[in-house]
Amino acid sequence: MSDVTDAALAVLLGGGFALGVLGVLSALPRWGALPLERRIAPYLRDVVRDEDLPSGILPRVAMLPVQGRTLWERLRLSFERIVGGGDALALRLAQAGTAQSPAAFRGRQLAWGVAGLVAGALIVVVMALAGRLTPPAVLLPVLVAAGAAVAYDMQLTARAKSRRARLTDELPTTLEFLALCLSAGESLLDALRRVSGIGTGELTEELRQAVLAVHTGSPMADALGETATRLQLPGLSRAVDQIVAALEHGAPLAAVLHSQAADARDEAKRVIIEDAGKKEILMLLPLVFLILPLSVLYAIYPGLFILRLGLG
Repeated sequence: MSDVTDAALAVLLGGGFALGVLGVLSALPRWGALPLERRIAPYLRDVVRDEDLPSGILPRVAMLPVQGRTLWERLRLSFERIVGGGDALALRLAQAGTAQSPAAFRGRQLAWGVAGLVAGALIVVVMALAGRLTPPAVLLPVLVAAGAAVAYDMQLTARAKSRRARLTDELPTTLEFLALCLSAGESLLDALRRVSGIGTGELTEELRQAVLAVHTGSPMADALGETATRLQLPGLSRAVDQIVAALEHGAPLAAVLHSQAADARDEAKRVIIEDAGKKEILMLLPLVFLILPLSVLYAIYPGLFILRLGLG
C-alpha cells in the first residue's frame, strides 16, 4: 500500500479506537463528582465552625471571579460571535414557533457542522483506502461541514416561512371569531380566552400566550403588541394597532375587527392572485423547453429519416 493509504488506514483505526474509548469513558461515573462531605458541608455552616469545614468549601474572595467554561461552551460562543445571533435570529426562532434560544440554536448548528466535518473526513479516508483520493477531495470535510451548518440554518428559515404562511391563512377566521364574540357582549379578554381555548392552530397558540401574559400582569395592549412584534405579520400588526387605538379612544371593537378581517381576506386574495401569476409563468417552462421541442422532433424526424433513405 502507498503512504497515503497507510495514513488513511491509521486515521480510520485510530478514530475507531478513540470512539470506543470515549464510549467506555462515557459509561463510567463522573470523575469530577464532589464527595459527600463537600456536598453537605455548605448546609452545616450554622452548626459547624468554619475552621472544622474541609478546605475549599468556603467561598473565596478574588478580584475578578469568573466561572470556568468548558471547551464546548467556548467553541459555541466563538461560533456564535463569528456567525452572529442577536435580534434577527431570535425573531426567526419566534416566527418558527420554537422555544430554543439563539445560543442553543447556534450550539446545535455547530454540532451539525462538526458532524459534517467528521462525515467528510470519513469519506476522504474511504476514498484514500479505495485509491481514488484526489487533491480537491481534501476540501471535502470543510465543504460538508459548511453545507451541514448552512442546511440547518436554511431549515429554520423554511420553518419560519411556512409557519408565517399558516398564521396568515388563519388570521381572517380568527378575527371574525373575535368579532363574533365581541358582538355577543363579551369583553376583549374573554373573547381572546374563548378563541384561544376553543380554536386550534398557530395563531390561537399565540393568542393563548398573550392571554397568559395578561393573566400574569401585563397590560392587554403590551401583550398584543409583543405578539405582533414577534410574528412580524402585516395583517396582524394592523389589527393590533387598530385594537389598541380602539381601546384608547373607546371605539367599538367588533366593527374594527370586522373591517380588519375583511382587509385580511382581501390581502389573502391578492396574494393568491400573485402566486397564480407566478405559477402561470412557471408552467410555461416545461411547455417551452420540454413539450414543444419533442413535438417539433416528432414532426421533423420522420421526414428526415425518409430523406436519408432516399424514398422522398
